[in-house]
Amino acid sequence: MGNDMVVPRWVKFAASILVVLAVLAWFSVYVVDQTQQVVLTEFGRPMGKPVTQAGLHFMWPWYTANYFDKRIMAWDGRPDQIATRDKKYIWVDTTARWKISNPLLFMKRVGTLTTAQSRLDGIIDSVVRDNVSDNDLVEIVRSTGWEKAKTQFEESGLPGEGFGRPADNYKLTKGREKITREMVADASKLISEFGMKLVDIRITRINYVESVRNSVFQRMISERKRIAAQYRSEGMGRKAEILGKMDLELASINSKAYKQSQQIRGKADAKVTKIFASAYGKDPEFFSLYKTLNLYGDFSKNSSFLLSTDSDVFKYLKGAGKMVSAIKPSAR
Repeated sequence: MGNDMVVPRWVKFAASILVVLAVLAWFSVYVVDQTQQVVLTEFGRPMGKPVTQAGLHFMWPWYTANYFDKRIMAWDGRPDQIATRDKKYIWVDTTARWKISNPLLFMKRVGTLTTAQSRLDGIIDSVVRDNVSDNDLVEIVRSTGWEKAKTQFEESGLPGEGFGRPADNYKLTKGREKITREMVADASKLISEFGMKLVDIRITRINYVESVRNSVFQRMISERKRIAAQYRSEGMGRKAEILGKMDLELASINSKAYKQSQQIRGKADAKVTKIFASAYGKDPEFFSLYKTLNLYGDFSKNSSFLLSTDSDVFKYLKGAGKMVSAIKPSAR
């Protein structure tokens, strides 16, 4: 017991003061991240301006630091069925980007991000519905510069698969980009009073409602069939043109070949005639005998001829006896 160390009373008092100061210091310091902004409140009542600078900051211990995100946040709307000005019923799906521009006003009138998303649902959905209903479908689908793209496409020589429809002759007055800018302007007027700033609104998807989607698909199928039939017709025409040229070239080649063969045959016949004439001139009598004997050999057993004895065919047969009698004495 005598070895127990007795702590002076003033040391205990000083330690108690240090603990109290540490606790007060702990509740008097707050850290602001680069992605955050802070509103200080005293029992729910805002105190001073919002703190947007990142770093270590001090406040009275009884103050409360309310943190809000200062980054750009996403809002995704639900697909909604809307009728355009030209009575086309479509599903429109939109998305938006927003941020807290005035955290003090945001805390007073909105409070939480969940409430902010709910406010955005009502405001943006209403603005999108109004702008879609005030414009034709072609205005919402196409953007400015479509006419230039269409002209370039037609000048390229490629087959146009849809430029013949009446909607393709429609002259755009706004276009999708300008309509979305009007949506941003209209919604910003309503959102700014809640301490929020709308950065952008975009249409992510447009589709026909189920009741007209099948008829649209059937029209697309009919359009593709028409284009296919046109291709086949052009192909058959091209085939007939190629076959016609081929037949013409073939007839021309045959005609030239026949002409050349007749010329060659004529020259050959002329040479043959010349050779025969030369042979006839050397011994006409022997040639006459030779041709007559060949004629005798050509007679078949079943051949029948009605000829007089004075015919030239039998002239050598008539003189055969004289020739034999003339040959025999010399042979003896």
